[in-house]
Amino acid sequence: QVQLVESGGGLVQPGGSLRLSCAYSGSIFSASIMGWYRQAPGKQRDLVASIFRGGTTNYADSVKGRFTISRDNAKNTVFLQMNSLKSEDTAVYYCNTYPVRSQVDWGQGTQVTVSS
Repeated sequence: QVQLVESGGGLVQPGGSLRLSCAYSGSIFSASIMGWYRQAPGKQRDLVASIFRGGTTNYADSVKGRFTISRDNAKNTVFLQMNSLKSEDTAVYYCNTYPVRSQVDWGQGTQVTVSS
């Protein structure tokens, strides 16, 4: 069974922090670059961070210096540490392979709301 389960979202004040987790299952992920994506209502779903199996990372300019992606290959888990959160970070956050593949369905995502 190929599955992605995101967790850790919630309501946080501007300047606060959250740590998101993504548990994945299925051999299709074993050699994949993994990424975190986000989508706000009415907007395109965008890649915000990615990580190779060996640990090399890439970030969108909008989150550089604030977000950190990491992974635990033994536990089949990807994390996104989000610091100095801004209102414009409000979105549903998803994990998936990079690039996305047609045989992998998106998970439910986890809602992050940054508001006073």
